[in-house]
Amino acid sequence: MANPYAGEVSLTLDGRRHVLKLTLGALAELEAQLGDDTLIALITRFESGKFASRDVLALVVAGLRGGGWSGDARDLMQVEIAGGPLEAARVAAQLLIGAFGAPEDEGTRGEKRTV
Repeated sequence: MANPYAGEVSLTLDGRRHVLKLTLGALAELEAQLGDDTLIALITRFESGKFASRDVLALVVAGLRGGGWSGDARDLMQVEIAGGPLEAARVAAQLLIGAFGAPEDEGTRGEKRTV
């Protein structure tokens, strides 16, 4: 089961549940894939709702890799994602929140944060 307090999110691929997390290594792979693009630009696209399917794919792959999955983007393009593209986008956004969301203080503990 995914632990949202540790930045983990779950996603079901081909009927099998996976835990995703943006670890430092996964973020480094994501940055390498983004090339001249930046993580800040990626976050800004999600915050503004102007993200692309390639953004979702890159984040989900990075999160899966951070969770121990050994596949790549080509593998992900061939699986059935429970909930479809909308669920993949929700998971991608939750990964960003888990990795870069503002720390919770005593007054906001338990409130849901969104991108």
